[in-house]
Amino acid sequence: MSDENRVQDLRAEIDVINQQLLDLLSRRAQIVSEIGALHTALGADHYDPEREAQMLTALEARNKGPFSNETIKALFREIFRASLALEEQQARAKIRVQRKSPDERTIIRLPDGTEIGNSVFSVIAGPCAVESYEQMDEVAEALSQRGVKVIRGMAYKPRTSPYEFQGLGEEGLQIARQVANKYGMFVVSEIMDKSQIDLFLDYADIFWVGARNMQNSFLLRALGKVNKPVILKRGLAATLEEFLYAAEYIVSSGNPNVILMERGIRTFEKWTRNTLDIGGVTVLKLESHLPVIVDISHSAGRRDIAKPLARVARASGADGLMVEVHPNPPVAMSDAKQQLSIPEFHAMMDEIVQLA
Repeated sequence: MSDENRVQDLRAEIDVINQQLLDLLSRRAQIVSEIGALHTALGADHYDPEREAQMLTALEARNKGPFSNETIKALFREIFRASLALEEQQARAKIRVQRKSPDERTIIRLPDGTEIGNSVFSVIAGPCAVESYEQMDEVAEALSQRGVKVIRGMAYKPRTSPYEFQGLGEEGLQIARQVANKYGMFVVSEIMDKSQIDLFLDYADIFWVGARNMQNSFLLRALGKVNKPVILKRGLAATLEEFLYAAEYIVSSGNPNVILMERGIRTFEKWTRNTLDIGGVTVLKLESHLPVIVDISHSAGRRDIAKPLARVARASGADGLMVEVHPNPPVAMSDAKQQLSIPEFHAMMDEIVQLA
């Protein structure tokens, strides 16, 4: 037999082995999928580092060459990584907040017929915190002139320092409710703990879960029992996957009316308070059927770039934006640098109306 014929024979043998390897990998993937389904049912983590280490050790012990142990471990780590990705992909496809078809979407309907997530760009606005009736009334009047239906009524303020203004508490909720009723608006307010749910039911139309509480599973599950919409803010350093799983706690507990809020993530950048992840907004719209709104105040931490950020938010395909507005921002009791004055708010609204 000539050398050329021998090469052809060996290549044919490799082709057969390749097919056998592919069949074995496919069979392995099927078994991994079964294990993943059982892990999901048990509520267990899909990744088991101890099990992976055991398999690699066993492979090293049985390796007879010619590949080195390091090469064998590198090859099998890639197989393990692909298997884990398959498990996670299949698990994610089963969660309720995951988009199952391109036209699937959740529309949040408020009592007067106002809808969020119906392709109409919505604006949620108001002061960082309720400070007085006069302050809320002046802002609400301006918001109502622009058709804003949801006003911030923040009565409890989680602050980095315990010595900063913490909000007016129930008095703040009462003020927000009175002003909202006067102008035909709805109140959204941040809830800090599940023990406050009964109190909030008396005043708030929409519950707000702040970035610090995004992964407070006890609170999220409790809000799943509430028959009111919930705005869920992305955590300070949360991945999009973690963000969606946080929403899943609420939806899987019985409340489908969740609005996702991108509020920027912490990076090394210092010229803005956080880094607004506009790419994340577009990915969320692809991956989930839930409405997505953009917080242009906490992401930037400065009012001078509110207009371009508002334009970007609208152009990104988001369902709306949230912006802080105060009658006199320099004297605001919290977040003075990022709140818009009323004239600045009107100018921002003019910008996004032009985009329409």
